[in-house]
Amino acid sequence: MIENAYIKLVPASVKTNITIEDVKELLAYYQMVTSKTGKQLDWDYDKKAFPYDMKEPDKMKDKMIYLQSNDDRYHMILIGVDQEIVQDEQGMERMQSYIQFTLPESATFGDKGKANELCKFLAKKLQGQLHLFNKRVMYYYPRK
Repeated sequence: MIENAYIKLVPASVKTNITIEDVKELLAYYQMVTSKTGKQLDWDYDKKAFPYDMKEPDKMKDKMIYLQSNDDRYHMILIGVDQEIVQDEQGMERMQSYIQFTLPESATFGDKGKANELCKFLAKKLQGQLHLFNKRVMYYYPRK
């Protein structure tokens, strides 16, 4: 069964609009941080922390990327960006950007764990609202 998690960018987030290029930059930053951790530990940690190759599909290059792995414990994670119309507390409609993480049917438990880790990392960096695969919500932005 296909599962989805969302990082929604609310007005209190660092950014209110996101592109797939922004997501690629954040994932590159994640790889850099984990490689520095590996150097400090004298261990090849960056390959274990991010066992994927980042690829772009032929269609929808500006909206989607996928992470594919050759490791036997991982397979694939799809990442896309889009916008939706939401109503705020006052009933006003506004555009809200979000990042969607999708686990295809062929995804493994390793993919789900890694997708949760990446979702939390991105949500924390962007100060967004994270809707996890299990439908729970985590708030990484300052709330009133």
